[in-house]
Amino acid sequence: MQHETYQRDGFSVSTDPTRLDLDMIHGYLSREAYWALGIPREVLVRAIAGSLCFGIYEQERQIGFARVVTDRATFAYLCDVFVLPDYRGRGLSKWLMESIIGHPDLQGLRRFVLVTRDAHELYTQFGFVTPPDPTAYMHIHHPNAYHPANDPV
Repeated sequence: MQHETYQRDGFSVSTDPTRLDLDMIHGYLSREAYWALGIPREVLVRAIAGSLCFGIYEQERQIGFARVVTDRATFAYLCDVFVLPDYRGRGLSKWLMESIIGHPDLQGLRRFVLVTRDAHELYTQFGFVTPPDPTAYMHIHHPNAYHPANDPV
């Protein structure tokens, strides 16, 4: 499979999984990301293996990440999007989203979804909207999946 790389202002976005810094990604997601606190490393490794991943790099240092769970034909779910705090405010999240939305394997999809509680402004720029009929949306959600003793389900 061919990997995409985009360059801009000393930064790059790449879909090459061999470049991913699993220590950095796991560290951020497990300790900083409200949606993945406590995620076990082995769970993250499996998630990455089953996803189309995008890393943002300053030279060789990874400074951001996103992954898309997709069949590359009809459906995609965008998740685990972040840029390290020291690199925010430089338009890198927007550029990452441009790279994701423009990726050749993510064209012509029937449905592209995401879940966010605080980044609506970023995602609406790329066409994401609240579903017109949210009652059609259903899910099984285990908010404490990485801490099962705390999960009420």
